[in-house]
Amino acid sequence: MFNRKLVFAAACLGMLVFGIILTTLGSILPSLIERFGIDKANAGSLLLLMSVGILLGSVLMGPIADRYGFKALLAGSCVAVLGGLEGIAFAPSFAWLTPAVLLVGLGGGIINGGTNALVADISEEGRSAGLSLLGIFFGVSAVGVPFMLGMLLDRFSYSALMGAVGLTLVVPIAFTAAVRFPPAKQAQGFPIRQAAALIRQPFLLLLGLMLFLESGMEITVGGWTSTFFNEELGLQGQQALFFLSLFWFGMMLMRLAMGTFLKNVKPARLLVGCIVTAFIGSLLLLGARDRVPGGAGVFLLGGGLAAGFPVILSYVGDRYAALTGTAFGIVLVMALTGGSILPWATGAIGQGYGLRTSLVIVPIALVLQLALFAIVLRHLAAPAPERETAAASTH
Repeated sequence: MFNRKLVFAAACLGMLVFGIILTTLGSILPSLIERFGIDKANAGSLLLLMSVGILLGSVLMGPIADRYGFKALLAGSCVAVLGGLEGIAFAPSFAWLTPAVLLVGLGGGIINGGTNALVADISEEGRSAGLSLLGIFFGVSAVGVPFMLGMLLDRFSYSALMGAVGLTLVVPIAFTAAVRFPPAKQAQGFPIRQAAALIRQPFLLLLGLMLFLESGMEITVGGWTSTFFNEELGLQGQQALFFLSLFWFGMMLMRLAMGTFLKNVKPARLLVGCIVTAFIGSLLLLGARDRVPGGAGVFLLGGGLAAGFPVILSYVGDRYAALTGTAFGIVLVMALTGGSILPWATGAIGQGYGLRTSLVIVPIALVLQLALFAIVLRHLAAPAPERETAAASTH
């Protein structure tokens, strides 16, 4: 027996940790460059290591969670992240930074996939709503931590701040260790053949492609919006960052509202409505010659992209309930790949043609996502042999 509310609270604490992981390194990168005298290439290698660690963690998470459960996996990953953050804080040389950053990324990938898969498992009557609420906690730390560090870096060293941030992980570690979690789904032995077969499931790959585009768009807009307002609309520093905050605010506001919407609207209709909203927002942003329509476009983009991960991951949880962790790992690896490729392509095209041109990637990706979702809906309406495969793996 386990208490769903306490388990959900543990997952939310884990998602707060993942928000810290994704934003802290970028926030202190200038301080690392100054302290160790490294160039931008070496600084970029740290960000690459973080991404590699997150991808590796996402791959490992699924089989471990399905075989042994989530409790030790999430608590252990938080311990690894704590060690990595303290290593970054007090590294005596650049060589010591690399394993610390890799450890943080590895733990982060496990936490991201594990918390999402766990919430999908315990929210059988409302996976989309549960996952959308979980996503809010990522937004809280993703917005709050850089803001806090920006306010305090002038008063304290980055070592002291990073050490303090790392120590906050004692709370989720202790809470996770104290809470009783659901038992492992495959405690009798991990079904390697059934897990390998998931990679060949067209339905799962379609959902993964949707998340490839979703993650790519979120990171593209989140990464390039302030630069767009600076270069195209002439806004400086804090003004440009304010309009970036509208994107995250729109996303958090929509995810808060999704719990109410999903009581009266089917997840599929909500997702289609959000994709259309995001498309309108992207056109407003690309056509903006003033801050007002640009701000409205960014806000609509945030609200429109809010439903992607919760709704799509809820379909993964519904269809592959016997191997949730492994299925989530597959689609999240695809999502992280898109989150690397689309922002890079936006920057590469923007270097030669400007961001107003390169950000056309976003409405194009939205159209492709809507087309993929039409195929997904046809799969949902048709008989699903993979349901039988997933069910059979539990016997």
